[in-house]
Amino acid sequence: MTTTPMSGTSTLAGTTRRLTYSGATGSRDYEVYIPSGLRGDPVPLLVMLHGGNQDAADFAAGTRMNDFAEHHSFVVVYPEQSRAANSSGYWNWYRPEDQQADAGEPAIIAGITHEVMRELPIDQHRVWIAGLSAGGAMAAVMAATHPDLFTAVGVHSGLAARAGTDLSSGLAALRGVAREPGVPREMPTIVFHGDRDAVVNPVNGVQVIEASLGIDCPYETWEHTGPDGRRFTRRNYVREGSGVRGEHWTLHGAAHAWSGGSTAGTFADALGPDASEEMLGFFETVRRLGSD
Repeated sequence: MTTTPMSGTSTLAGTTRRLTYSGATGSRDYEVYIPSGLRGDPVPLLVMLHGGNQDAADFAAGTRMNDFAEHHSFVVVYPEQSRAANSSGYWNWYRPEDQQADAGEPAIIAGITHEVMRELPIDQHRVWIAGLSAGGAMAAVMAATHPDLFTAVGVHSGLAARAGTDLSSGLAALRGVAREPGVPREMPTIVFHGDRDAVVNPVNGVQVIEASLGIDCPYETWEHTGPDGRRFTRRNYVREGSGVRGEHWTLHGAAHAWSGGSTAGTFADALGPDASEEMLGFFETVRRLGSD
């Protein structure tokens, strides 16, 4: 249930609404950007999960995702972590009670997603989720717990689902302690991670891909230097007969921040490549395995 229903989309188009979701497992505020081009035809939905010490507005500013939503006509929603649930605003990705589909924060985020899908014309085949840091880790959890809801996931400077199952193992995962590989989820996945990240060890980016596509998914590698001088390595993961299913971008010299972001927000690196643009391009070109 929202504080204010999102009815009458023509009068809301080109606006940001701040709402509150309440469900059986809890409540959270969220912001939703509705592009001015929304007229009734189904459009994609992108769920964006902020990092620690951020909020919805800060994350929107740093990623510039509302600008992309306006230009490309999709809805973007920013669930906001409660400071009562975590004093620093981190999503609790490492707690077992927040790693289940029908419990804790995953159920709340899924509830927000379903609420927006009920209120606005959303293409159910193009529902994406992405996040930064703890938000990236929770995006991976959401992909693992709700594979029938989300069709692709983007993880920036984050960790694989269930990389930790308590505070101690979560802290170890941040340092790069090896994660036991599980059964791959086969979810189209794009990863960005700086190789100078001192908060989340870059090995976690590899583990995110392996958790989604398996350790044996073939890939091709390209080395690039952007116009701003930043070097990066890009791996495209391809499953025979299915096309590109994963991308892993290693950003050389980059720390713990959203690549290509705006300094209007925190934890944003103005140097490219532009993670927002590249994630959106990836989301538009992949489908869930088995849907071809």
